[in-house]
Amino acid sequence: MTVPRFLPEFAAQRMVAPFKKQLLKWIGNKQRFANEIVSFFPKNFQAYHEPFLGSGAVLGTLCPDNGFASDVFTPLMEIWKALHDRPEALKRWYRDRWNRMELGGKNEIYEAVKASYNSAPNGADLLFLSRACYGGVVRFRKADGYMSTPCGVHRPISPDNFAYRVDVWRTRTKNVTFRTADFREAMLEARKGDLIYCDPPYSDSQTILYGAQEFRLDQLFSAIELCRRKGVYVALSIDGRKDSGQKACFVDIPPGLFVRDIFVNCGPSMLKRFQMAGKNLENHHVSDRLLLTY
Repeated sequence: MTVPRFLPEFAAQRMVAPFKKQLLKWIGNKQRFANEIVSFFPKNFQAYHEPFLGSGAVLGTLCPDNGFASDVFTPLMEIWKALHDRPEALKRWYRDRWNRMELGGKNEIYEAVKASYNSAPNGADLLFLSRACYGGVVRFRKADGYMSTPCGVHRPISPDNFAYRVDVWRTRTKNVTFRTADFREAMLEARKGDLIYCDPPYSDSQTILYGAQEFRLDQLFSAIELCRRKGVYVALSIDGRKDSGQKACFVDIPPGLFVRDIFVNCGPSMLKRFQMAGKNLENHHVSDRLLLTY
């Protein structure tokens, strides 16, 4: 049952400043409202775990003292591991491809980098593609993981701007361990008093985005139940409302698994922005549901 947010028990538990220096463009990126999500985290917890890392917007906003961040997508995690272990290499990956774009033409170099990625998926190519693709919608073909998004109309940020963001993000995530792992494996390592934030692919809108990777929501609910029984706090972002509230996205949630259900306004849909090519998105705002076990 959804309870209106204005009830006293739905008050935010902490004040969190916005953090808007996006490192990666990624579908479902929560950079604009990550501080609202973090404001509903427990005031006190032990380690922080994020098993569907994506763009890391919530991680970067929280800036945890002790964190574990993971994703099953290997090229993506190559980027995050480079941020932690080899930040100068990360800057060089982006600068080299950006310089090629300046000399050879944006569309031509973008397609060349995309072809390089599709022949051998890797973090260095994916980094540039994420910043240069149309609408920030990094999408992959279901059958084989082929990256299919065309080049964006915008000019990607400069290497100096990106290098600055790398330095900022490395400082904010200095206490985080990054690794490639399935969400079930990562969540099993959480202990009593820890906090897990889950931001999985959304079943209503993101079936084209994770390529050949498999994801089942029922398996995630089972993992959350195990964590809840251990005394681990779990927060889950999931499908809420589309088309500016006119469509409610149905998700079959096990009864009793969550105790709070909050709607978070996400603004215009990134996927609709891509599909509608710059048309008016006034009627295509979306809201996420933030489900809490505490």
